[in-house]
Amino acid sequence: MASGSVIDPIHQFQIHKIVDLGAPGGVQLAFTNSAAFMFGIVALIFFFLTFATRGRTLVPGRIQSMAEMSYEFVASMVRSTAGNEGMKFFPLVFSLFMFVLVANFVGMIPYTFTVTSHLIVTAALALIVILTVIIYGFVRHGTHFLHLFVPSGVPAFLLPFMVVIEVISFLSRPISLSLRLFANMLAGHIAMKVFAGFIVMMSASGLFGLLGGALPLIMVVALTALEFLVAALQAYVFAVLTCIYLNDALHPGH
Repeated sequence: MASGSVIDPIHQFQIHKIVDLGAPGGVQLAFTNSAAFMFGIVALIFFFLTFATRGRTLVPGRIQSMAEMSYEFVASMVRSTAGNEGMKFFPLVFSLFMFVLVANFVGMIPYTFTVTSHLIVTAALALIVILTVIIYGFVRHGTHFLHLFVPSGVPAFLLPFMVVIEVISFLSRPISLSLRLFANMLAGHIAMKVFAGFIVMMSASGLFGLLGGALPLIMVVALTALEFLVAALQAYVFAVLTCIYLNDALHPGH
């Protein structure tokens, strides 16, 4: 059973119950390893930013520089996609970017848990974004927000079809936003686990197995480097798409 868990590439995604919280109203509640890692990720970000900005100096040290670079990176992203007015959403975009980035990097540590490899987590993040767009859009613009679904310059006979297409496109945003992050992290970790399993199996086959295990070892090293790049890239893509969607709430007209 123990050896099977080493080879099984799906074992790393299993959710385990840590504390049973009962079943109020017939709904089973529990504190799981996924929830524990999410709390840990939030705490890690909180302590990093608190420590980095606690004793700010004119000439920043390494930790302060990292925090300031993170701030400027996200701020420039928000300004370039949603304008200066979009800075009112900076706390949301920065929080999402840091959470996804740290969660992805934490998941690269052996024997940890990758919370962004679960669709329920990425879907919850995507719903936060899309609900923010809808609520702010209606609060700020009222029914004028519905102009988001009415492209300008379209002939009247094509307008109903275009409206349907725009509505479907809008509703597909949280789906694509959540699936992109989930699928990339899931596939990358499965690939690394599979090649790592090849190393274990081949090394048990004697000298020739050890020599043959060099190829999957090289693949694991290459995939690990690629997965670190994907981890950072997916956090960036998630934040950029969030800014683009929030720009629609600020400027719903086409």
